[in-house]
Amino acid sequence: MTSAGSGLSLLQTCALSLLVFTGASQFALVGALAAGGNPLTAAAGAFFLGVRNAFYGLRLSQLLALPRAVRPFAAQWVIDETTAVALAQPTRRSVRIGFTVTGLSLYLLWNLTTLLGAAGAEAIGDTDAWGLDAAGPAVFLALLAPMLKTTTERAVAGVAVLLGLGLLPVLPAGVPVLVAALAAPAVLYVTGRRRADTVRHAPAGVPDGAPAGAVDEPPADERDGGPDVSGEER
Repeated sequence: MTSAGSGLSLLQTCALSLLVFTGASQFALVGALAAGGNPLTAAAGAFFLGVRNAFYGLRLSQLLALPRAVRPFAAQWVIDETTAVALAQPTRRSVRIGFTVTGLSLYLLWNLTTLLGAAGAEAIGDTDAWGLDAAGPAVFLALLAPMLKTTTERAVAGVAVLLGLGLLPVLPAGVPVLVAALAAPAVLYVTGRRRADTVRHAPAGVPDGAPAGAVDEPPADERDGGPDVSGEER
């Protein structure tokens, strides 16, 4: 329905779901198109979000150890869910079974529901009148929010939102999404500098991560001038 609200036809919507089997990239693409963005810019944003799957593939290629002729087809199913299931398996056989079953079931259900949603959107007519143009961003935020568990991750998300919204009036549609990606290296740079400054100014003898002032004190006998080895009472 979201893609239909962006102006894509039923055939285009189904082709997108068949060829781009990653939800984040699909939502980014149709969202940019819905905002009137250039198709190339929208595709660039979708590609950027899908790059993470390549890193999944580096690990899965070792675990699955598939024949070279099969790898291009298996790459289509390298997503968050198949990676999580495969990594949880104890043996190579179970890794392959988990990856295949998860990938096949999700791929079939994803494309079936895409077909039903696109057909339903054509049936109801104007999707904007039903508020379906907000469905894509809402689903994307619902998927993203549970992943923001640390302060650094929340900071990256916050800076990305500020960059995206702040540049929206001055840049072509789709470009602010690409610029917002700079939030990650910017926040990581600032975080790294702060940690380096903390370590640099920490008192000698304080281990990393220990509270300031937590300097190890010598044992009581050493503070009193060392242990009494004379055998005489003081």
